[in-house]
Amino acid sequence: MANPLNLTSNFFFFIFTLTIIYVAYTFPKLEPNQTNLVFYVHDHFTGEDSTAATVAGKTGVTSSILHFGTVAIVDDPVTEGPTMDSKLIGRAQGTYINSQLDGKALYMVFSVIFTAGEYRGSTLEIQGSDIFTTKEREFGIVSGTGYFRFVKGYGIMETEFMDLVNLRATLKLNVTVKHY
Repeated sequence: MANPLNLTSNFFFFIFTLTIIYVAYTFPKLEPNQTNLVFYVHDHFTGEDSTAATVAGKTGVTSSILHFGTVAIVDDPVTEGPTMDSKLIGRAQGTYINSQLDGKALYMVFSVIFTAGEYRGSTLEIQGSDIFTTKEREFGIVSGTGYFRFVKGYGIMETEFMDLVNLRATLKLNVTVKHY
C-alpha cells in the first residue's frame, strides 16, 4: 500500500521543479553592453610639459625608461584626437616598468580617469605588455568604475608619434569593453 505522505511530497517536489524551470527560462537574462572607444594618450618624459618621470632603475632616477629594470610613473593627458590641441577627456595615471632585457617592452598598469564627456567620473583599469617596437599591441582591461562597473575587455594600442631621442610619444588606444 502506498504511503500518502510520499505522494504529497512527490507532488510538491514536481510543482516546485516546474516553477524553477519556468522562472529560469522566462525571466529576461541580463546581457552586457558593449562600448567601443578610441582615445589618445600623450607620453612626455622630457620638456616643460613633461607628464612622466623615472623613479627607479639601475642608475637611480637618471635611468632611461628604455633600459631594462627602469620604473616610471605617468600622469598623461588623454584626448579625443591625436594632437594636444584636441579636447582633453581625461588622464592616464599609473606605472610603466621596462621588463624586457633588450629594453624594448614595458609592463604597464594604469588607470584612464575620464574627466570630461559622457564617461566623466568613470575609470578603466589597463594592464599588459607594451612591446613598443611593434605596430599594434594588445592589452587587457581588467576593471573599471562608474559607467564601466564590472567591465572586462581589451584594447589595441598603436603608436601615432614617437620621438625616442626626447622620449615623447602619442599612443592611440582602441578599446572594446563589455559591462552592465
